[in-house]
Amino acid sequence: MSSSWDRYERQMRIAGWGPEGQRRLWSARVVIAGIGGLGGFSSLMLAEAGVGTLILIDRDVVELSNLNRQPLYSEEDLGRPKAECAAEKIARLNSSIDVIPLQVEIDKTTFSTLGRVDAIVDGLDNFKTRFLVNEESVRRGIPFFHGSVYGLEGRVTTMIPGRTACLRCLYPSAKEEPTIPVCGMVPAVVASIQALEVVKLLMGIGSLLEGRMLIFDGEDQSFEEIRISRNPNCPICAGYPST
Repeated sequence: MSSSWDRYERQMRIAGWGPEGQRRLWSARVVIAGIGGLGGFSSLMLAEAGVGTLILIDRDVVELSNLNRQPLYSEEDLGRPKAECAAEKIARLNSSIDVIPLQVEIDKTTFSTLGRVDAIVDGLDNFKTRFLVNEESVRRGIPFFHGSVYGLEGRVTTMIPGRTACLRCLYPSAKEEPTIPVCGMVPAVVASIQALEVVKLLMGIGSLLEGRMLIFDGEDQSFEEIRISRNPNCPICAGYPST
């Protein structure tokens, strides 16, 4: 650890951070579900911050159409598994953390094999898988950092089981589109907020986007905040005890 102090010196100057906060980050285990635009940017930032273990889950391989928005891949990676490529590049960025790549499709058994998980970052591009992850988040009491993008718009909120709405509260059902339009800069904005929320949760500093959704409109560079609340009849979290 002592050799890493210089690396994190600037962030440890932040009030409430310091060496003890950095140790909390080193001991954390964070899942990035989907290593595309959102997951690629957020995993880079969490690695730079020194989160000790990153578990990268993605079933896909790198395609040319990914390269307008997914920062972990290059033309030389075409056809290779995303999780493997991402793990290699993050390990080169910060060799002092553990990076675990999983090239699997997320299902109801995925999280049972991962051991302790302190946070799940939403890097997904479809609601079918998001709903599975949301259900596991609620069932296991793991904070879920939801982000989504569409064109020039991005949305982000932090979901804490027992304290906030879950994803099903917000979206009882969702219509999927086969191909979502995305400008590459928008996932960078959303993922930055997601990563900051994760760090704040792990550190216990600041206030989180609990009960609030932040909406970024890249067309006019504006942010809007809306309040969100739990659905008392939600099929996923209605029976979860409030905290």
